[in-house]
Amino acid sequence: MTSHQWGRVDDDGTVYVKTADGERSVGQYPEGTPEEALTFFTERYDALAFEVDLLEQRIRSGVMSPEEATASVRTVQTQVAEANAVGDLASLAARLEALGPVLETQREARKAERAQRTAESKASKEKIVAEAEKLAEGSDWRNGANRMRELLDEWKALPRIDRASDDALWRRFSTARTAYTRRRKSHFSEQHEKRDAARAIKERLATEAEELAGSTDWGPTAGRYRDLMRDWKAAGPAPREVDDALWKRFRGAQDAFFGARDAAAAEQDQEFAANAQVKEGILAEAEALLPVTDLDAAKKAFRDIADRWDAAGKVPRDRMKELEGRIRKVEQEIRGVEEDQWKRSDPEKSARADDMVAKLEAAIADVEADLARAKAAGNQKLVKELEENLVSRQSFLEMAKRASAEFS
Repeated sequence: MTSHQWGRVDDDGTVYVKTADGERSVGQYPEGTPEEALTFFTERYDALAFEVDLLEQRIRSGVMSPEEATASVRTVQTQVAEANAVGDLASLAARLEALGPVLETQREARKAERAQRTAESKASKEKIVAEAEKLAEGSDWRNGANRMRELLDEWKALPRIDRASDDALWRRFSTARTAYTRRRKSHFSEQHEKRDAARAIKERLATEAEELAGSTDWGPTAGRYRDLMRDWKAAGPAPREVDDALWKRFRGAQDAFFGARDAAAAEQDQEFAANAQVKEGILAEAEALLPVTDLDAAKKAFRDIADRWDAAGKVPRDRMKELEGRIRKVEQEIRGVEEDQWKRSDPEKSARADDMVAKLEAAIADVEADLARAKAAGNQKLVKELEENLVSRQSFLEMAKRASAEFS
């Protein structure tokens, strides 16, 4: 008989393992020596011990789930209990039994982790739902649609929670998405209708602008273009594919008209340059009347100057303010002196002032009658000249009235 710490080989080649309950036969090895038989069965034990070592490492490292680990422990326990091997099988069984508390601890830890993940998932889903509901109430149609898609992706990436809570939150989220989508579609449908209406308006405006582009009735046509521009802005945007093209038509016609008007005005300014030179000569005479030393002579001279001033005609636009300002300054100086004398004069001068008012009013009435006839005849050039004459005489009338009032 050959002995070993954990087993022996009988004379007939039967191999036994020692256990707490006594010896147990594990097999025979008839073809070899007793030492070879023990080596064969102890190697089986070593292989089983290695499997227990590996299982312990995997369980303690946490790479296996508690459920998977429990099933593996049971399998290996059965293998140890029924092992045809020679070795300390009791210690292997004890080591496997010791894994029970480890697995229970891991099970509780996994349970706590699941509970935490569920709580975090629930909080995240509630946050997603709240944001979706807020978006559904707003009108951010472009960014809102993108954000809704992102929220859906975030929802899908989150783990499910308890069924009742998950279903309730999903219904809220789905309802918010549906409401937002419906409102967004309604908005763009309305915008589409508005853009179609704007296209019809702008096509009409562009057509009219093009028809007016060749007009030489500068004043009324410029006013109509201002009206068209106001209507264009009020129409709102047309569909993108036609809006720019319509604007190019409208703006092109407008530019053509105002370019022609400016060219005509520039040509007129050249024609009026000679008038400006004449008025500069008249101004030199008028300014020479200041300071006033002989009022009657100054007034007589200025009346002649005023008549020649009106007869000289229009001046270039860039000279109008300057020249009119200088002649009005001379006029105001003379009137100022006249007012001072009137204030110091006797009642006869009041009569003269009243007479001046009457004459100016009569002259204005004549000009107004001429103006009405010119308008009826459609003589725009004469209308403009009479209107300027009327403004000048009305200015003289106002000053004459103020002077007359001093004696009342």
